[in-house]
Amino acid sequence: MAPRPTPADKFSFGLWTVGWPARDPFGDATRPELDAVEAVHRLAELGAYGITFHDDDLVPFGADAATRDAQLARFRKALDETGLVVPMVTTNLFTHPVFKDGGFTSNDRSVRRYALRKVLRNVDLAAELGARTFVMWGGREGAEYDVAKDIQAALDRYREAVDLLCQYVVDQGYDLRFAIEPKPNEPRGDILLPTVGHALAFISTLARPDLVGLNPEVGHEQMAGLNFAHGIAQALWQGKLFHIDLNGQRGIKYDQDLVFGHGDLLNAFALVDLLEHGGPNGGPAYDGPRHFDYKPSRTEDMTGVWASAAANMSTYLLLKERAAAFRADPEVAEALAASKVTELGAPTLGPGESYTDLLADRAAFEEFDPQAAGAQGYGFVRLNQLAVEHVLGAR
Repeated sequence: MAPRPTPADKFSFGLWTVGWPARDPFGDATRPELDAVEAVHRLAELGAYGITFHDDDLVPFGADAATRDAQLARFRKALDETGLVVPMVTTNLFTHPVFKDGGFTSNDRSVRRYALRKVLRNVDLAAELGARTFVMWGGREGAEYDVAKDIQAALDRYREAVDLLCQYVVDQGYDLRFAIEPKPNEPRGDILLPTVGHALAFISTLARPDLVGLNPEVGHEQMAGLNFAHGIAQALWQGKLFHIDLNGQRGIKYDQDLVFGHGDLLNAFALVDLLEHGGPNGGPAYDGPRHFDYKPSRTEDMTGVWASAAANMSTYLLLKERAAAFRADPEVAEALAASKVTELGAPTLGPGESYTDLLADRAAFEEFDPQAAGAQGYGFVRLNQLAVEHVLGAR
């Protein structure tokens, strides 16, 4: 029987996930619009701890002040009634036609200024609601035609925007950090900052890199053929995993947004193990929200929506149990040692050793036997099979 989630598990959902009416480029909606207040109550009943949103998810684009205030009041009341929190907020700079060429990097300067004002307004709301992270997904920050976008100038404008936002939260005294969400393509043919590595490189150029980290998404990295668990390990290693989006993806294709674990299950297992334990050599783990950015399949009715929301949490908790059993298995510990996985945690140089000492160590080169070292087996297949058996509940 699957474990039941509780708020202590820190599971959160985007309002746009359970609220997706299943409209896609080839078909009309198959479900009715979902009221945000109902979403709050239903997620609380399922054991979630938080809900997140784009500004336009909660208040329709272009709504007047009275409409906006009324909707925010209803939403706050629902949060108070259920105890759900808002750990993250983001801004939609991709749906309205005004953003067809981007928000921060549009060729049109007036659009860029409008985008910044829209984000600043939502930063204020995020702070009011107690959010600690502000995610930035630049879904339209890109191009289809190489000659139509000056990429170096676009990166200048991107940096200018992020630097301004960082300065704003500092000046306002907000306890808020920014998290860039990479994606390689879709809806643009090519999107700027397409992977974890690109985003980390960009962050290093900012005026306040301490305030900016990452919000990687499973499907986004896997769309580029990359290993998501590896990307998360690097983000943790660099202290830049500010938030995470969990879902499922099956290979290099469109962004599927499947239920977490309904794609590459073994990589999902490795990911949960990493998030919960930080790796076998004591690397940092993750203590933030486990956020699900998925879409209930277009085939589902509203009953299926809530079943799919529950499935995300259930899969995570089952993998968490399996990961704990894997780490506690003496045979796994022996296989890790035999595979020298734990040896990788030992520095290559000894305490105080310099390259001079290394050059003087004949055992490191002159007396080293590369033929014998090359003939050894590492036992990685056995180790992976133990992981498979734990995932399948055979151990």
